[in-house]
Amino acid sequence: MTTSVSPPAEITLRFLAAPTDAGQSGSVSAGRVLEWIDKAGYAAAAGWSGTYAVTAYVGNVRFTRPVEVGELVEVTARVVHTGMTSMHITVDVASGQPRTRRLDPATRCLMIFVAVDDQGRSTPVRAFVPRTLGEELQQQWAARRAELRQEVEAAMAGQRYTEAGTAPEVVMRFLAAPTDVNWGGKVHGGIVMRWIDEAAHVLATQWTGEAHNVAIFTGGVRFYRPLRIGHLVQVEARLLHTGRTSMHIGVHVRSGDPAAGPDGMELTTYCRTIFVAIDAERRAVPCPTWVPVNDEDRALDAHAVELVGIRERFGD
Repeated sequence: MTTSVSPPAEITLRFLAAPTDAGQSGSVSAGRVLEWIDKAGYAAAAGWSGTYAVTAYVGNVRFTRPVEVGELVEVTARVVHTGMTSMHITVDVASGQPRTRRLDPATRCLMIFVAVDDQGRSTPVRAFVPRTLGEELQQQWAARRAELRQEVEAAMAGQRYTEAGTAPEVVMRFLAAPTDVNWGGKVHGGIVMRWIDEAAHVLATQWTGEAHNVAIFTGGVRFYRPLRIGHLVQVEARLLHTGRTSMHIGVHVRSGDPAAGPDGMELTTYCRTIFVAIDAERRAVPCPTWVPVNDEDRALDAHAVELVGIRERFGD
């Protein structure tokens, strides 16, 4: 893997997609792409701040086309806006055949990293000052996204997930392994996003009865606290709403000391992701309809529809 930096606010990672990156559909899994996004975002954030940085938020990850095994992949991360201690970074993923060097867009998202010092406390970063009209427009876009993020988070915070719900659900439990570690000694944010994608994929597969399901959107990924190596991890994926071909899935990640058991785990990450079932030609096909049964089911179904409406109002 090679890197190039130009200008200081931007970094690009280039590499080949390996066979081990493939998911059930044969293309590179969305979880692996999310890992790449997080690594590039971290590189840009650390380069800008000159210190360690932690992933705080990942929003509006739209998978517009699959990345295929063997393709040349280019992941470009750019600092477009800064707060007192935060860095707002856009990440673009493009890929194509190495022999042609033509790279087509595959994914784009916005990430927020927070700079921290050696004691893990947030620390100020230098301000990003646009130098061109393009950079100024990017900064305005990032600031506008903050309004969307606040509205989405408010909508998410008002929802309750209890055992009263009857929606299909998948729960995965395992220990965070040493191979999941990041540069700060905690679990890599990209690894957590891969777990989210895997749990949602299992749920989508069980619901449709087909292994060929792909993520087309992941959003509102909020990291509430670090996840430590050796901790017990619980990833809960619950079906919230179905469209004609889409499955809207809410995923919670909890973690804690194994000695404390399930009751000692705290919320680490929450997000919403959308999957579709596809046929052999990668065309979306109808999925079974889920019908809410009780008040909690109906509230979460309405919540998923509300999030779609919020994003449409913001032109997403």
